[in-house]
Amino acid sequence: MTEHNDFEHGQGPEFDEEWVSKTEIKRQVHELKALGERLLELNVQQQAKVPMSDELRAALEEATRIKPRSNAMKRHLGFIGRLMQTEDADQIRQALERFEAGKQAHTALFHKLERWRDQLITGGNDVLQAYLAEYPQADIQHLRQLIRNAKKEADKQQPPASARKLFKYLRELADV
Repeated sequence: MTEHNDFEHGQGPEFDEEWVSKTEIKRQVHELKALGERLLELNVQQQAKVPMSDELRAALEEATRIKPRSNAMKRHLGFIGRLMQTEDADQIRQALERFEAGKQAHTALFHKLERWRDQLITGGNDVLQAYLAEYPQADIQHLRQLIRNAKKEADKQQPPASARKLFKYLRELADV
């Protein structure tokens, strides 16, 4: 009769934890390293808003003194990846997603203002009235002058200096 040994069959106290393959561990380490690289892309003010340990913050600061695309930077990114293993990656991801959402909203507003500028230059009084309905705080006389100058430039095929001024004014109105 053979004895039943729990350890031979993958049971017992040492096998209670969920088994993770070596490939899965490597994938997780690469994800954390990529998350650390995304943190490096943030400016100092944004990094200050991300919840992280002082050790990781110091490592990110140190990375600014290392030449990009050097072997030293590759080693330092590995170090940041190892530090990321002790961090709350979900909180860091959420903070990065908030920054991305803000960036996307800013880009969408920028494109919207570009469309307004183009429509105001090429369109007529109805486009101006539609713009004024959305932005009633606009100085009508100043806006008409900017549009008129931008139309003249476009007709003469000159550089778009007035169109840039118009866009700047539209951006100022949108920020209010």
